[in-house]
Amino acid sequence: MNISNFPSFRLDGKVALVTGGSKGIGLAMACALGINGAKVIISSRKADELQKVVEEMNNQGLDFSWIQADVTNKEQVDNMVNEIIEHHGQLDILVNNAGMNIRKPLVEVEESDWDKVLNTNLKGIFLVGQAAAKQMIKQKNGKIINISSILGGIGMPSQTSYAASKGGINQLTKVWASELSPYNIHVNAVAPAYIKTPMTATWLQDEQRYKEIVGNTMVNRIGDQEDLAGPIVFLASGASNYVTGQVLHVDGGWTAK
Repeated sequence: MNISNFPSFRLDGKVALVTGGSKGIGLAMACALGINGAKVIISSRKADELQKVVEEMNNQGLDFSWIQADVTNKEQVDNMVNEIIEHHGQLDILVNNAGMNIRKPLVEVEESDWDKVLNTNLKGIFLVGQAAAKQMIKQKNGKIINISSILGGIGMPSQTSYAASKGGINQLTKVWASELSPYNIHVNAVAPAYIKTPMTATWLQDEQRYKEIVGNTMVNRIGDQEDLAGPIVFLASGASNYVTGQVLHVDGGWTAK
């Protein structure tokens, strides 16, 4: 066996964009890419958060930069991708992560709630994915990783708009994988269960809720942000070149029970 033919998990020379990358799982995934050699651009709507994070990551030796953009705004999305190409000449990896949630029972969901969640979680994924795909088609290579959720495939109360958006992401992933495969572009999704982040910290303080979530896993714990590092690096690297159109559940065994 010629081991020189084995692909590397390293991302040296690659340019990666992570939307919603200034905090939570977005930042964790951005760090994982940077640790493995990628030049990482993080984006969000808040410039002050982006600046602070980039300074912190650069001080730790990672190659981070930032672009302010609202993923629901096509003009801002197109400008973001164009700016990356102008500065770096390529876009190799997209982690399509920006998202939000409004938890309400079905009968209490306002039309504005539905629109806000679907615009961010599904329209935003579409707009950024489309803009990145146009460049990757020119390059004839690329990796698109959409961030879904276990709620894209299972039912849970008070998740009407969020679950609908994540189910949509799963289907977009499969369609894009089929459509973009002739251009050597791989499209996959990562579907986490509950991950401990600043965003979920307050919600997870409910002792009964915490026990129920842990009880649904096989590993008897809630996920840490670091648990997403391996899956993201794998799907962003040459090690996953025979993997496309998949939804990888990072859920402690929840959906396998």
